[in-house]
Amino acid sequence: MRQDGFTLFEVVCVVAIISIIAAIILPGLPRGTSRARIEAYALEAATILKADRNAAIRRRTEVVTQIDARARSLHSGISGRSVRMPEDVLFEASLAARCNGRSVGTTINFFSSGMSCGGAIILTRQGIGYQIRVNWLTGGIEVAPFSSL
Repeated sequence: MRQDGFTLFEVVCVVAIISIIAAIILPGLPRGTSRARIEAYALEAATILKADRNAAIRRRTEVVTQIDARARSLHSGISGRSVRMPEDVLFEASLAARCNGRSVGTTINFFSSGMSCGGAIILTRQGIGYQIRVNWLTGGIEVAPFSSL
């Protein structure tokens, strides 16, 4: 009597071949920061900026958020929190050169009135990402999709 189907040996051989192919191919696939993860970094940066603005208003003093484009990071002037972007995410900052009569090229300053020096931070990977905008007049922070394509 003849039975149709595969033997255990045949199944094990097929699984072994698939495993070997996967072990060869998977390390070569590009791994990068996903759009969702870039959005999470943008929201984290916006949260730090909002916290610094709120602290400036609440404490009635100037609060300075440091932006370091070379280190790809943003550092809170009030809480000490930082966010550093991954290497595969393009980090660009467009900041005011002078604000309130002083040179401020690497910071976003928030004043007790709620106003700020303003600026924009752009996070992109392969031309798609997010822009964090700080309005100089209101100090409001906004995260918006950004495409450089």
